[in-house]
This record gives sequence, C-alpha cells and structure tokens, in this order.
Amino acid sequence: MSTDYQQARISLGVRLRELRTEGGLTGRALAARLGWTQSKVSKLENGKQTPTAADLSAWADGTGHPECTAELVGRLRGLETQYRSWRRQLAGGYRAVQEAHWMQARQTHKRRSFDPALIPGLLQTADYARAVLSRYAAIHTAPRDLEAAVQARMGRQDILSDQSRAFHFLIWEGALRARPCTPPVLSAQLERIVSQLGAGHVRVGIVPFDADMQLPAGVGFSLHDDRLVITEVWHAEMWLDDPEDVALHSRAWEALERSAVYGPEAHRVIVRAQHALGA
Repeated sequence: MSTDYQQARISLGVRLRELRTEGGLTGRALAARLGWTQSKVSKLENGKQTPTAADLSAWADGTGHPECTAELVGRLRGLETQYRSWRRQLAGGYRAVQEAHWMQARQTHKRRSFDPALIPGLLQTADYARAVLSRYAAIHTAPRDLEAAVQARMGRQDILSDQSRAFHFLIWEGALRARPCTPPVLSAQLERIVSQLGAGHVRVGIVPFDADMQLPAGVGFSLHDDRLVITEVWHAEMWLDDPEDVALHSRAWEALERSAVYGPEAHRVIVRAQHALGA
C-alpha cells in the first residue's frame, strides 16, 4: 500500500474519531449502536481498514452528525481516486472496470501510454483480451463476467476512430513476445498491431530489445491530457492527478519514446516476434 494512501486513510480515521468523541460515545457504545464489532470501529479509527460509503454514512448518523456524511464520503472518494484496490473494483465484476476506463477515455483528448508486458487494451483483439482477462480472473476473486468484459473492452476501441483525439502507444518488444494466449491468438494480435503502424492520429512505436534505453522499461502507465496518470500493480490500480506525479510520468514517457522505432523499423521488430512464433 502506498504511503500517501495510508496517510490519507489514517487522516480519515482521525476525523472519524473526532466525530465519535464529539458525540460523547465510546468505541464500544458506537459499535453497539451500529451493530458492528468493536474491532471494526478501532480499525477504521486507526486507518487499518478502508470504510465503504455506507460505513461512513452510518458513522455520521450514529455519532449524531448526519450533516458530515458528504464530507466523509468526499474524503473516501478522494482517497479512492488515487488508489483503487482490485479487490474493491472487481466486486462488481470486470465489466464495471472496463466501463470506468471507457468513461475516462471519453474525457481524454490526448492519450500517451507505455506497455512493457501486454498489448494495450485499445489495440487488443477479442481473443487476446479474452485470454488476458481470463488469466487475471484466475488470481482475483471476482464475478466471472468474462464475455461482458471482453465486449466492453472491444466497445471502447471505437474511440480510436475519432480523429479529434490523439493516441500515442509505446510497446516494449517483450509485450510482442509474451504469451498470455496461444500462438495463433498472439499471431493474429501482432497482425493487428501491424495494421496500426501508419502515421495519423493513432501512432504506435515499438521499443526494441536492442534499443539504447535511456530509462529501464519499468511498469506500464497511461497519461491522459497531462492531467492524469493511470498505472497499476498486482493488487491495485492508481489514478494519480497530482501535477508532480503527472510531470514525472511525462518525463519517463518522453525518455522511453526516444528509444522507440516507427514505421518500417517497427514492422521489422514485429516480424521478429512473428518468426519466434513460427508464423
């Protein structure tokens, strides 16, 4: 868990304790009033458990401060804007996650991304997306709405036809060779990438293994209009809108972009990956 996220959760817990003490309640008394265990009250106040919006509404009512519900939920939303655990996001299934990204895509006019391990979602074929999502589903406990998620991901790709927007994808060569799917599925996916190599409002650059890297490949991320960064780790996805975080990722993207190749050179890298498949 990020330090910033934990500090924000601790700060929220301090505010919850203030409301309880202002209401003249002990932790035990509040727990009894809400029908909770005392340990839950303690964990929330000490920043050791993330509350739900319903928890916060109940807390505000239970401490006699219903007017504070909006404030508390606002704090939670701000916290979740930065750090979105997969456990909480996937409680509603994979389709809900795809739709959240679709809503963000509609608000973005210039998108830049770097993907070191997988083909970007906006460029995936349906079969490749199905294979990737099914493998993630194997390690996450979530509703298995796989086909609905694939359809939602494919639907998001319609935005690529909007020439008022700009898309610039950087793909590490390793993502062309990784096999989260069968060789025939990956072969078809590589052909899809080839079809996107032309110049225009959608640009695809490949960072080859033999590039003189100015920066290690690191983790994948996407930049949205120089105002938002979306990146992820195994247990969470982070939406970062702090200007310093955005500036840092922008510098990282620019350093990686200087190692990328385009057009015929990019095609040659993809052909190497196809030959490795026997295609």
